[in-house]
Amino acid sequence: MERTKILVVDDESRMRKLVRDFLTREGYVVLEAGDGMEAMDLFYADKDIALIILDVMMPKMDGWQVCREIREHSKVPVIMLTARSEERDELQGFELGVDEYISKPFSPKILVARVEAILRRTKGTQAEETMNAGGIVIDKAAHIVTIEDKPVELSYKEFELLSYFVENQGIALSREKILNNVWNYDYFGDARTIDTHVKKLRSKLGDKGEYIKTIWGMGYKFEVEA
Repeated sequence: MERTKILVVDDESRMRKLVRDFLTREGYVVLEAGDGMEAMDLFYADKDIALIILDVMMPKMDGWQVCREIREHSKVPVIMLTARSEERDELQGFELGVDEYISKPFSPKILVARVEAILRRTKGTQAEETMNAGGIVIDKAAHIVTIEDKPVELSYKEFELLSYFVENQGIALSREKILNNVWNYDYFGDARTIDTHVKKLRSKLGDKGEYIKTIWGMGYKFEVEA
């Protein structure tokens, strides 16, 4: 069975080695890039990259630019690493379609756990998985959402969030519950991460974004109007 490829992008060779050692120990194939331009060359050359771990502060082309360019071509999951932990940086990452956001210093074991969680969900094929809710059609196996036969371009996390809402129609979901189920680990960041994703998801769903109801002081509920 072919092993999963992960691209690690960081200008610090010591950091790349740390991440690479932990990932290879778990059986992953690790590709490395020392700057953003090198990362893009590897990304275009290898279509089998399953996940990218990307540092923000790099020479030649920073992580934001790399992520922006990747998102023009691919929905491959991206984990962003940064020494800065300001909320605006985190929100910028999610606006660009980042799937996870980890501040340095971090535990390599936690990073590996998050990699495994994302890949499990990406590869999950439990699926007679076509769901239809009020004209929103979700094909979980193919990771495609359509409305009136037109594809809706969603990031990986937006897709997971919409799927979770549809699977739990009519149920009031707290932000904490959404974080634990969609992000698939105990998230220690700000729950407003969810609000950012919901805002973008509603916008992309157009009129059908109204199915996602806000429950003030608690969270959200997905409800299709009769």
